[in-house]
Amino acid sequence: QVQLVESGGGLVQTGGSLRLSCAASGRTFSRNTMGWFRQAPGKEREFVAAVSWSGESTNYADSVKGRFTISRDNTKNTMYLQMNSLKPEDTAIYYCAARLGGGVASISILYHYWGQGTQVTVSS
Repeated sequence: QVQLVESGGGLVQTGGSLRLSCAASGRTFSRNTMGWFRQAPGKEREFVAAVSWSGESTNYADSVKGRFTISRDNTKNTMYLQMNSLKPEDTAIYYCAARLGGGVASISILYHYWGQGTQVTVSS
Protein backbone atom coordinates (compact mmCIF):
# COMPACT_ATOMS: atom_id res chain seq x y z
CA GLN A 1 0.00 0.00 0.00
CA VAL A 2 1.08 3.53 -0.79
CA GLN A 3 -0.21 6.71 0.81
CA LEU A 4 0.22 9.97 -1.08
CA VAL A 5 -0.08 13.55 0.16
CA GLU A 6 0.24 16.55 -2.15
CA SER A 7 1.36 20.01 -1.15
CA GLY A 8 2.60 23.22 -2.71
CA GLY A 9 -0.51 24.44 -4.45
CA GLY A 10 -1.62 28.02 -4.24
CA LEU A 11 -2.59 31.16 -6.10
CA VAL A 12 -0.22 32.68 -8.65
CA GLN A 13 -0.47 35.11 -11.52
CA THR A 14 -0.05 34.20 -15.16
CA GLY A 15 3.61 33.51 -15.88
CA GLY A 16 4.41 32.55 -12.34
CA SER A 17 5.80 29.31 -10.97
CA LEU A 18 4.89 26.72 -8.39
CA ARG A 19 6.46 23.49 -7.26
CA LEU A 20 4.15 20.74 -6.16
CA SER A 21 5.34 17.97 -3.88
CA CYS A 22 3.93 14.52 -3.30
CA ALA A 23 5.07 12.81 -0.14
CA ALA A 24 4.71 9.05 -0.24
CA SER A 25 4.68 6.50 2.50
CA GLY A 26 4.84 2.78 2.11
CA ARG A 27 7.57 0.38 1.13
CA THR A 28 6.65 0.19 -2.56
CA PHE A 29 7.24 3.82 -3.45
CA SER A 30 10.69 3.42 -4.98
CA ARG A 31 9.40 0.83 -7.45
CA ASN A 32 6.24 2.67 -8.46
CA THR A 33 5.72 4.78 -11.51
CA MET A 34 4.43 8.13 -10.27
CA GLY A 35 2.30 10.66 -12.06
CA TRP A 36 0.39 13.88 -11.84
CA PHE A 37 -3.16 14.41 -13.02
CA ARG A 38 -5.36 17.47 -12.79
CA GLN A 39 -9.04 18.25 -12.86
CA ALA A 40 -10.49 21.65 -13.60
CA PRO A 41 -14.06 22.65 -12.68
CA GLY A 42 -16.50 21.07 -15.10
CA LYS A 43 -13.75 19.11 -16.84
CA GLU A 44 -12.61 15.53 -16.79
CA ARG A 45 -9.47 14.48 -15.00
CA GLU A 46 -6.52 14.73 -17.37
CA PHE A 47 -3.00 13.48 -17.47
CA VAL A 48 -0.20 15.92 -16.75
CA ALA A 49 3.07 14.01 -16.37
CA ALA A 50 4.56 10.74 -15.19
CA VAL A 51 7.97 9.47 -14.16
CA SER A 52 9.30 5.94 -13.80
CA TRP A 53 10.62 4.70 -10.48
CA SER A 54 14.21 5.26 -11.56
CA GLY A 55 13.49 8.70 -12.96
CA GLU A 56 14.89 7.70 -16.35
CA SER A 57 11.60 7.75 -18.21
CA THR A 58 9.13 10.62 -18.28
CA ASN A 59 5.94 11.42 -20.10
CA TYR A 60 4.26 14.81 -20.46
CA ALA A 61 0.95 16.00 -21.77
CA ASP A 62 1.34 18.23 -24.80
CA SER A 63 -0.32 21.07 -22.93
CA VAL A 64 2.46 21.24 -20.34
CA LYS A 65 5.48 20.10 -22.33
CA GLY A 66 8.32 22.57 -22.04
CA ARG A 67 6.78 24.29 -19.03
CA PHE A 68 6.47 21.55 -16.40
CA THR A 69 9.15 19.20 -15.12
CA ILE A 70 8.45 16.04 -13.17
CA SER A 71 11.05 14.48 -10.91
CA ARG A 72 11.38 12.26 -7.88
CA ASP A 73 13.71 11.73 -4.99
CA ASN A 74 13.34 8.19 -3.75
CA THR A 75 15.62 8.86 -0.79
CA LYS A 76 13.05 11.37 0.43
CA ASN A 77 10.07 9.40 -0.87
CA THR A 78 8.91 12.50 -2.67
CA MET A 79 7.84 13.37 -6.20
CA TYR A 80 7.83 16.90 -7.56
CA LEU A 81 6.18 18.86 -10.31
CA GLN A 82 7.93 22.10 -11.16
CA MET A 83 5.45 24.32 -12.98
CA ASN A 84 6.74 27.35 -14.83
CA SER A 85 5.09 29.87 -17.14
CA LEU A 86 1.74 29.09 -15.62
CA LYS A 87 -1.40 29.93 -17.54
CA PRO A 88 -5.00 30.37 -16.39
CA GLU A 89 -5.86 27.09 -18.11
CA ASP A 90 -3.52 25.33 -15.67
CA THR A 91 -5.99 26.10 -12.90
CA ALA A 92 -7.14 22.80 -11.44
CA ILE A 93 -6.88 20.44 -8.54
CA TYR A 94 -3.66 18.52 -9.02
CA TYR A 95 -3.52 14.90 -7.92
CA CYS A 96 -0.53 12.74 -7.21
CA ALA A 97 -0.87 9.13 -8.32
CA ALA A 98 1.13 5.91 -8.31
CA ARG A 99 0.85 2.65 -10.20
CA LEU A 100 2.37 -0.77 -9.75
CA GLY A 101 3.54 -1.03 -13.34
CA GLY A 102 6.72 0.47 -14.66
CA GLY A 103 5.34 2.24 -17.70
CA VAL A 104 4.81 6.00 -17.65
CA ALA A 105 1.16 5.60 -18.50
CA SER A 106 -1.09 8.54 -19.24
CA ILE A 107 -4.40 6.86 -18.44
CA SER A 108 -5.78 7.47 -14.97
CA ILE A 109 -7.40 4.05 -14.66
CA LEU A 110 -3.94 2.48 -14.72
CA TYR A 111 -2.95 4.21 -11.49
CA HIS A 112 -3.66 2.44 -8.22
CA TYR A 113 -3.05 5.03 -5.52
CA TRP A 114 -4.15 8.64 -5.30
CA GLY A 115 -3.57 11.63 -3.08
CA GLN A 116 -6.23 14.05 -1.92
CA GLY A 117 -5.28 16.79 -4.36
CA THR A 118 -3.91 20.30 -4.05
CA GLN A 119 -5.48 23.38 -5.61
CA VAL A 120 -3.55 25.41 -8.15
CA THR A 121 -5.13 28.67 -9.24
CA VAL A 122 -3.58 30.89 -11.91
CA SER A 123 -5.11 34.34 -12.20
CA SER A 124 -5.26 36.23 -15.46
